[in-house]
Amino acid sequence: MRNTLGLLALLLVAPLARAGDAPPLPTLKIDASRTAVVGLSSGAYMAAQVQLAYPELFPNAAIVAGGPYGCAGGKLEVALGSCMKGVPAPDVGALVASAGRRSAAGELGALKELAHARVYLLHGKGDALVAPAVAEAGAQFYRQLRDAVPGLKGMQVHDDGQRAFAHNLPVAARGEDCDKSVAPYLGHCGFDAAGEIFAQMFGKPPRAAGKAQGELRTFDQDALRPGGADAFLAATGYVYLPPACLAGKPCGVVVAFHGCKQNAAAVGNAFVEDAGFNRWADVYAVAVLYPQTRASFAPLNPQACWDWWGYSGADYDSRHGVQLRWLVNAVRTLGLPAGH
Repeated sequence: MRNTLGLLALLLVAPLARAGDAPPLPTLKIDASRTAVVGLSSGAYMAAQVQLAYPELFPNAAIVAGGPYGCAGGKLEVALGSCMKGVPAPDVGALVASAGRRSAAGELGALKELAHARVYLLHGKGDALVAPAVAEAGAQFYRQLRDAVPGLKGMQVHDDGQRAFAHNLPVAARGEDCDKSVAPYLGHCGFDAAGEIFAQMFGKPPRAAGKAQGELRTFDQDALRPGGADAFLAATGYVYLPPACLAGKPCGVVVAFHGCKQNAAAVGNAFVEDAGFNRWADVYAVAVLYPQTRASFAPLNPQACWDWWGYSGADYDSRHGVQLRWLVNAVRTLGLPAGH
């Protein structure tokens, strides 16, 4: 009995001991004109939330296998139905109108900050988890937003939805899992989604990408809790620093949000090392932040998804949301200027 109690004590204490092991985020010389958020699945919804809540920080977004901003409306049953299966179809017009009202009320950022935004929406025709019609609704959201808000005619919206892949992030290598949705959700499709995302966000690459030459580091996520509030994240996150950033040169920043069951606790370093972002980060001189969620049963989030339906609170998709405020702390610490 004593040995059993001792083992239980070790299991309980070990995670607490590890939580402080990771170092703090480094401070870099960040070029505020080159920022973007990227996400797959729940991470795609999170990327859209960040873009709408803080467009002055992240006007550019790449959304892979996700739907329109505000789709769930704080209801899990809507998230699982309309926002994944497309039944009933998302009411895009109502979501655009809601975004306008919430921006005017200060819950979201000023939509005029999206005047020169770049939005890239990528989804596969074989996606059985997030229906292609839902992803198309995401593209419609941005088009209607562009038409509804004065000054947004310069927003670029690229809907890339005709490629044959399942619910995953395509990578350049070929294999047999492109038409499947299996861990670590990186489909070997012969299409370098990371390279296309960087090109869409920052323009044509100056050279081809080779093997990543920078450093992948861990950092203490708990140290960035907004006001000490639990953001329902793992204790440790990751950041990739290309050689230019390590040398103290100005560099951009991309925040890459993993999908459900794609966090490091579930798939190890597969997403943070093999998604393809790091080698393109070298080419474009862009740091890549890989924040990590954690699985939980209270609140109910057993698959470690980003909060796009309200498990972290009613204000989850606004400037007041705890995960979004955590991210602001993170990018400020990384060096994004306070004036942006």
